[in-house]
Amino acid sequence: MVSDSPVYNVKISSVGPGRATVGEVVQHYGGLDLAMKLHYLRGVYFLGKAAAEGMTTTHIKESMFFLCNDYYMTCGRFRRSVGSGRPYMKCNDCGARFLEAQCDLTLEEWLDGYFSGKASWNIGQLVYHLPVGPELFFSPPVYLQVTKFKCGGMSLGLSWAHILGDIYTATDFINNWSRYLAGHKSNGPFNQQAQPILNRPTSPNSQTPEPLSLKRVDPVGDHWVTANNFKMETFSFRLTATQAAQITARQTHNKSKKPSLFESITAAIWKSIAKIREGINAPKRVTIIRKINSSQDPMTGNNRIAIGSVSAEFSVADSDSGDLAGWLSDRIGELADEKNLIDEAVERDDGASDYVVYGANLTFVDLAGADLYGLESNGHGPEFVCYEVQGVGDEGTVVVVPWPKSSDGEGNEGRVVTAILPEEEVEKLKLELRKIRVLEED
Repeated sequence: MVSDSPVYNVKISSVGPGRATVGEVVQHYGGLDLAMKLHYLRGVYFLGKAAAEGMTTTHIKESMFFLCNDYYMTCGRFRRSVGSGRPYMKCNDCGARFLEAQCDLTLEEWLDGYFSGKASWNIGQLVYHLPVGPELFFSPPVYLQVTKFKCGGMSLGLSWAHILGDIYTATDFINNWSRYLAGHKSNGPFNQQAQPILNRPTSPNSQTPEPLSLKRVDPVGDHWVTANNFKMETFSFRLTATQAAQITARQTHNKSKKPSLFESITAAIWKSIAKIREGINAPKRVTIIRKINSSQDPMTGNNRIAIGSVSAEFSVADSDSGDLAGWLSDRIGELADEKNLIDEAVERDDGASDYVVYGANLTFVDLAGADLYGLESNGHGPEFVCYEVQGVGDEGTVVVVPWPKSSDGEGNEGRVVTAILPEEEVEKLKLELRKIRVLEED
């Protein structure tokens, strides 16, 4: 094992809008957004030497000033409404936190070491993250970290408070940076109108059923951190296109219906975790989070994800993984979206309670619909992008991320799978996945 971090010379500063946000501008959040306030998205974009050429700190910061003009809400600070205590964003241009660092490895060395499990470095060294609070007035919701590698490449790390918006909002934020890297300027002057309070129902329907995908947790106050009963650990592994095809083929052998790759991966990991937890602790229900089309404002909100749960009335641990994948395919195809139920549940006490969605049940996230590779610099996109979720509940979360497209433009069916689970389960899960040839032997 490599013991020392390869990332060094870390410097911290801030970036914000290049022009002042005029007026008392605030951003209000709906019940669904507030349900996500203990969750954070962490993404890292790996740019090769050609893409990173000319990316000086001055150029990066100048381009981000223009980006923050458009996404001014990422540079505000949270407040609480007098009386109800409901959180909202005061768009006061305090800025996003910006970090610079260096790495004494090449991009290839870093990625090989990380995915092989033979190195001690991790994604957290490339994307700085602190949860919101305990002083809301001073806590930035967004962190950006630029790390230069010795090969001339670089990585861009993003830590994004999920209350701001879903994965598609976060990736739009990064992808829109491309315009300003290319030298485009924001239109000014800037005079944003104060936003009215959301048109929330005054008395949400108390008869509405409780969403299966939501779990109320003990109050956290102004320190937005999930209180886990277990120490959580993250591990990732790669599936090449060949490995992915083999997994799907094994689960459709002698079966008429072919599940998707995501459904096949979900079935394999769900069955493995059910075997690990055994008996009454084995997860009978899983939450699925995936993309849907939405006409909502793409710059804010959590409206482009569908959230729903499926429950098994049979022993998942003893099921055939192919049958489980086929069963999942049927259920996911007709899965009811619980966003409105979640929104109503949170609104019943005007957003005063705290919840988790990721990890309320064992949760699987399909990022196949996200434009992860839309960032462009010098005519080149990222060589690789990974995302994970922080602030996950005790049941755990698995994020399935697509590989980049191949050089000929054809889609590559490879995936990166990142699991956030109780620490004591990680090695057991690796063993189970090796048994069924989802994970390669060391």
